Amino acid sequence: MPLPQEFHDIAARVNNWGRWGADDEIGTLNLITDEVVRAAAATVRSGRRVPLALPLRQDGVQTGMIPGRVNPLHTMTAVNQEIFGPGTVATSDDAVTMGLQAATHWDGLTHVSHSGRLYNDRPADTVTAHAGATVLGIEKATPITSRGVLLDVARAHGTDLLPGGHAVTPEDLDAAEELAGTTVRSGDIVLVRTGQLRHYLAGDRQAYAFPSPGLSLRTPEWFHARDVAAVANDTLTFEIFPPEVEGLWMPVHALHLVEMGMLQGQNWNLEGLAAACAEEGRYSFFLSAMAEPFVGGSGTPVAPVAVL
Repeated sequence: MPLPQEFHDIAARVNNWGRWGADDEIGTLNLITDEVVRAAAATVRSGRRVPLALPLRQDGVQTGMIPGRVNPLHTMTAVNQEIFGPGTVATSDDAVTMGLQAATHWDGLTHVSHSGRLYNDRPADTVTAHAGATVLGIEKATPITSRGVLLDVARAHGTDLLPGGHAVTPEDLDAAEELAGTTVRSGDIVLVRTGQLRHYLAGDRQAYAFPSPGLSLRTPEWFHARDVAAVANDTLTFEIFPPEVEGLWMPVHALHLVEMGMLQGQNWNLEGLAAACAEEGRYSFFLSAMAEPFVGGSGTPVAPVAVL
């Protein structure tokens, strides 16, 4: 279906085109300033480090629902090979074939387009078959280190796992922010926990994929009002799936990536972080989530770490 007027109205309200200049290629990452990073570093108290990435494995989260997004295929190219002759030091090497968004990842600003445009009014046809993203590629992302804030929407609802049809609303984010005891501020990276990843961790990839809770069409305005630098969650599709508006596929992707220029992450393992935050009684931390600089990439694997 064509994008409805409701979508275009929201797009006009959250649009960041030109905000950081006509040549800008990093969008809301501009909000992660030196001052923001210094303040983020001050949140470290215990030094407790919590990894947020899923293991890269051949039986990973991908089920074939998303064409071409294959789980990692790991191949040994050398096994204890004495390449400099008998009796010399032996080496083992390996290679991997995978979708850049196969597991824990960031969606880059060229991951989706709408109406023939990308972020900052760039033409969608600047993404090509051979070169990939000739502008706005994921390699342009500046170092992604900032204050992270966990919004544990599932816990705010008094549950470990939101139901598959739950659209996370601004009201849900408000409730999770109140639970967190902190205020989301400019330059923060927000992590939204639904509990959906528990399906995958329990061995049920199909239940993890579909149906899924996720971000509602109403939430981009919440993030825009707070000048959030990036958002990630613990689902395969990020937004609610199937969509809350019948026939309107991936509108939150389009609002975040195209209109706002805001990276979004999927398949983040927030279970250990949720437990750690509840145990320490605080939900803000220093977050390192550097993008692998694949030139021309529309996304990238990431191994984020939260430091409390």
